[in-house]
Amino acid sequence: MTAETDGADRTDPTSSALAHFGMEVRLEREALSMSRADFGKEATCGYDLVAKVEKGQRVPPREFAEACDRVFPHANGRFLRLWPLALKLAYPAWFRGYVELEGKATVVRMFHPQLVPGLVQTEEYARAVLRTSRPANLESLVTARVERQRILTRENPARLWLVLNEAVLRNRVGSPAVMRDQLAHLSDLAENPTHRVQIIRDKGQHHGWASPFGLLSFSDGADVVHVDGFPKGYVLAESGDVAAAQDAYDLLKAMAAPPDESAELFDSISKDLLMIHADIPEQSWISSSYSQNNGGECVEWAPEYAAAHGVVPVRDSKNPDGPALALSPSAFAGLVEFAKHVDA
Repeated sequence: MTAETDGADRTDPTSSALAHFGMEVRLEREALSMSRADFGKEATCGYDLVAKVEKGQRVPPREFAEACDRVFPHANGRFLRLWPLALKLAYPAWFRGYVELEGKATVVRMFHPQLVPGLVQTEEYARAVLRTSRPANLESLVTARVERQRILTRENPARLWLVLNEAVLRNRVGSPAVMRDQLAHLSDLAENPTHRVQIIRDKGQHHGWASPFGLLSFSDGADVVHVDGFPKGYVLAESGDVAAAQDAYDLLKAMAAPPDESAELFDSISKDLLMIHADIPEQSWISSSYSQNNGGECVEWAPEYAAAHGVVPVRDSKNPDGPALALSPSAFAGLVEFAKHVDA
């Protein structure tokens, strides 16, 4: 059973908003005698996503709904109106109420001791975190998590105040490339004048707060608290609970380094992720065919390590005991293309 259907028959268009959305897409597409592949090009996605949406197996991103309203002549904005109902089903039932509150918030305050909170995760970081529980609807969960972040970029964005333990930045999730992208995203948030990001530096002594929690404030109405946990989180609205959470958050902010120091820390940790400290056997290194071997710099890389870890180690063969850079596959491909042009 997945959160999208809660056990319902996905082939029945009346079983859920997601199944109904998929049926509407199929009917409109077939009315135009348009193939799934052709519509995928219009929606900037692939055949597979179109097929899964039509079968009620995948929650579409907002851009998919916008493409439907643009391509189908009789849509009249119908798909963008249906989309929030379909998206809601990607969240566990116990979390849906919180997501609605979060969408109305004007200020969001969050603390997490171990992970970057979902509201500010990059897509690949979110995918790596969610994959650990081996859900059947992984991509729908990723889509739903990323969609929550629109509250930070909308016309009147919510203000974010984020406090994290330094361990969050050093707790590697996914590949080094995934972590570098996540750190870059946090740095962008820290530099944004609307938001605040503070880090509680690791000084060898725990501050006492082990549970992730957050506070939501609204233009009218009282604050509420969300406490994350296993197997589910919960929302607190009692004035005493809210006051206790506000006091705890104020203390955490006081313990943390000033917001102006956050971006520099992100940059420092990101640079460290560029280096590979693993002991890679000497026989695993091979010379790039596009290196300049005539007395110039010779670039070597370790394909077996790259295949196993998703990151490409690169070093200078003239200094094999020196540091090895960790490049993403796309960055390494760019380096190879550059070397081709240099050799040409």
